[in-house]
Order: sequence, then C-alpha cells, then structure tokens
Amino acid sequence: MGRNIRAEVQSHQSQVQVMVVARHTRPSTLQGGRGDDGAAPSPAAALPLARPGSRPGATPQPGFPPPSTRSLPALPPTELSAHSRTAPAMAASGCRWRSCLEVVASRQGQRVQHFQQAEDILLTLLEHVHTEEPRFLVDYSRNLEAFEFVLCASEDAVVVEVPLRIDGDALRVRPCQPTDTGSTGHGHLGACSLEVPSVVTGVGDWTSTCTTGGMEQVRCLAPGKVLQRLKELLVSAIVQCQRRSLLQPGDVSAENLKEDAMELSLLVRGGWRTIRFDVVPVVRSQQETPGLDGRQHDRGFPEGTLQKATGDAHFVPASKHCWRLSTHLPILKLLWAVDTLQGPRLDSLRLLEQLRSQDWREEDGRDGLTFNHLKMVLLWSTELFPSPEDWQDLEGSVYRLLVVLLRCLATQRLPHFLHPEQNLFQGDPHRLASLYPKVEAFAWDPARFLRFHFGLPTRPDGVQADPALRALLQLPAKDGTYWDTAYFDILLSQLQVYQIQDATRRSAMSRLLSKLRRDIPLHS
Repeated sequence: MGRNIRAEVQSHQSQVQVMVVARHTRPSTLQGGRGDDGAAPSPAAALPLARPGSRPGATPQPGFPPPSTRSLPALPPTELSAHSRTAPAMAASGCRWRSCLEVVASRQGQRVQHFQQAEDILLTLLEHVHTEEPRFLVDYSRNLEAFEFVLCASEDAVVVEVPLRIDGDALRVRPCQPTDTGSTGHGHLGACSLEVPSVVTGVGDWTSTCTTGGMEQVRCLAPGKVLQRLKELLVSAIVQCQRRSLLQPGDVSAENLKEDAMELSLLVRGGWRTIRFDVVPVVRSQQETPGLDGRQHDRGFPEGTLQKATGDAHFVPASKHCWRLSTHLPILKLLWAVDTLQGPRLDSLRLLEQLRSQDWREEDGRDGLTFNHLKMVLLWSTELFPSPEDWQDLEGSVYRLLVVLLRCLATQRLPHFLHPEQNLFQGDPHRLASLYPKVEAFAWDPARFLRFHFGLPTRPDGVQADPALRALLQLPAKDGTYWDTAYFDILLSQLQVYQIQDATRRSAMSRLLSKLRRDIPLHS
C-alpha cells in the first residue's frame, strides 16, 4: 500500500544532494559535523531526505533584587580582556566540554533509528487514512521532525502536520474575534477564519457558516469538523491495520486522544521507547505570511534563508472555529539553515538542552524552560552574533546562547524570533525567577554542571550571584538599545569571555558602556 506514492517521492528527492542512508545500513552513531575544536557531529548529517526501501514591570520577583537596588554597579573598562584575570568561564577545560558533548552525541544514532521505526508505523496509519479519505494527504518528508527529535534530550511530542487537499491560495483569511480563538499554547499567532469561496468545491462537509465584520454570512472551513473526521479515520486505521497484521500489539496507542484537544496525540513504539506524535491537519498557502514585515533580513543566516523558511503560510486549528498561523516548520527550517554555518552552534544548543533536561527542571519535574525556548535563544544568538569570530570554539558558542537566555530570564521576556511582539515567557513568573540562579550558576561555574547523572539535579548553592551582571541584565528595553550586539558584548565581558578583536565592534561596545555610565547611577 502506498508503493507508487513512495516511488514518486523518491524519484523527486533523488535530485537533492543529500546523504542517503539505507534502511539496513544506518550507522549506529552520526557521522560528519562542523566546528574546529573536535566538536561532536551535526545531527543533520544522518538525516536522509529519502530512505530506500521505506518512506521517504516593576514588581519584585523572587531571586531578583528589588527595583530600588537595580542601579548599575561599577563595570570593568572595555579594554579589560578575558586574559587579564582568572576567567570562571574557562574553569572547565576544552576536554571536559568536548567529552560532555560526545556523550550527548553518542545517543543520536539510536534516537534516529527509534524515530524512523516509529515513523514507519505512523506513515502506515496515515496511508490508510489517505486511502479512506483522499482529502488528507501523506507528507513523507519528515526530516525536520527527525532533526528536532535528535536535538531534543527530553521526550517531547513530535508535531506531525497532515496537509489538506485544498487550494489554500483560494481561501480568504479573515481575523477571528478574540473570544473565538480558544487556542492552547503561547498566544494565538494569526488567529483567523478561512473563508471558502464558491469556486472551491469538495469541502462542503468541512465548512460552517460564519459572520463577517459586515454581518455577511459566508462559508468557512471549520477546524473542529476536520479534526473530528481525522480522529475517526485514525482510530479506524489502528483497528484495520491490527486486523491485517500490519501493526503488532503495542505498536500504537490512542489513549491520549482528547475530545477538545487541537492535536491528535498518538503513542507509537519506536524500538524500546514510545514516541508521542501530535497529529494536526494543516492548510498550506503560498500567500504572504502575516506578521513578518519587519523581519525580511538575513543577518547571521545564509542569504535568502528567512524568505525560504517563511515562504508558505501554515494554518493549524486554534479552536473548533478558528485557525492560527503555525511557525513550527519555519523555525525548524531556520535551525536546519543554522547547521550549515561554520562553528559549533547546534552543539551549543545540544549542551544547553542536556542541562535543561538534567539540572534546570523544577523540583516537581515540570519544565520552566522548554526546548522550544532554547531554539528561539539560538536563533536570536545567530542574528545578534553574525560574525564567524563568535563561533570559533564550543565554550564561546555556549556563552553566546547563555547571555541571551539570561537577559530573557531576567526581564521575563523571550520574543518569538519571527513575531517579536509575542512573549514566549508568559506564565508563572516565580518559576522563571527560580530558574535564573540556576542558569547564572552555570555561567560562573560550568565545571559543576558538565557531567551526567541520574539523581537529583545539581544545585546552584555556593555559587555567588553577581549584582553587576543582574543590574545589566535588568536594564529596561524600550528602544532596542539593550537588544543588540554591543549590549551582549558587554555581558560577555562581564562573564570574562569577550575576546573579539574587531575594532568597530569594540568601539560600539565602548560607546554603549559610556552611555550606561552617564545614564545609570553607579555604585563604587
């Protein structure tokens, strides 16, 4: 079943110059990589695009000084180099950093295999769904999802989009009323109704009547109806595939399917682990993606990356009546592009992700910081530090991400990379405040954290917080002055890891430092 479709996909993808790994000859560890310090291989190197024989405010917060004490302490002069005194950032030798990264990388090959095994089962179900209802298409290019799964240390759900056979360019996008969105997650990017013109046929059972701003009655694509139909077909596919012995007992479970959820969660067996796939229907359109007008430059990224990543608009259910703009795949495309750049950028993400899952969790096991947060931090770091000089070694690369993360935690604001007006750090401020000292403790004494353990997380007790650093991190960001390279260079200088020799850049940092000393009271 689906052999002709697979053959077509493989014939198209054979033109793409990628490494193709045969099903029975996949390496046990990933091979190839970047960086000049012996860093671990890149996860993208082992992800085939086709697989032969398969499918292709001013309120004080805990942990922060009160507003009255947020004046700026004396700062070191710009000329102070990391070589002029002992640098806590260098307490962990390069060998220790690389050793930790190698342990993380050693698990990647197995994770790829587990993902592909689970993916085969999921695609079998989706092929059955397509046979019963051709309006649900099967997308065989799951490389970006596998790429993310390998990078993530925890067992987060893998989002799988199921495209609809519908002309998305013919639909009219209308803003939803705020009371109708009902979406889960971080805000409602582009919450809208998708009006179906009369020229679009074959979706009558998926539409409902909605009222426009002019009180006109129009047909709109109803995400609730699409979700319900997809859910019914998935359950039926599980039963039918088990009866035909296409699936073995325990291969897949629908116990996580929830009536009002905007995604359909399936638990699928991949090797000895169970992977959760969140299946969502998606309407794809080539119309201009809303909200990106001010982000059409590629600073720090390969030329044309942003345009390519956001060329299509992807609409997924936000509620039973409204859709929302999804940035899931565009963000993954940007991450993939980052992996083509020189330097251990993704290795830095993987190390911080390991720390997040191992030492930065709450005592109750909940996540104050997620892998999605870290992805945004990496993208911002790539833009804020566009020079290859910033990404020469693993330690320095990690600290580029750390200063951005510390700034976001201190201000409790992490802007979405494609929609900076959206704050991804919405939620419990106390949890963010308790997370900050853990991240700062690592910044000052990484050697305590660069190890692997299966017990309680490493506590930041005994690591003295730096008031000068906190004062800098909590400067108000009104005009973007404190969200640029010069500002973060000052933070790197505070952490004793600033070794950039570019005269123009050091001059910009010096000017900003002079401005800080003029505008902000200093402590001796």
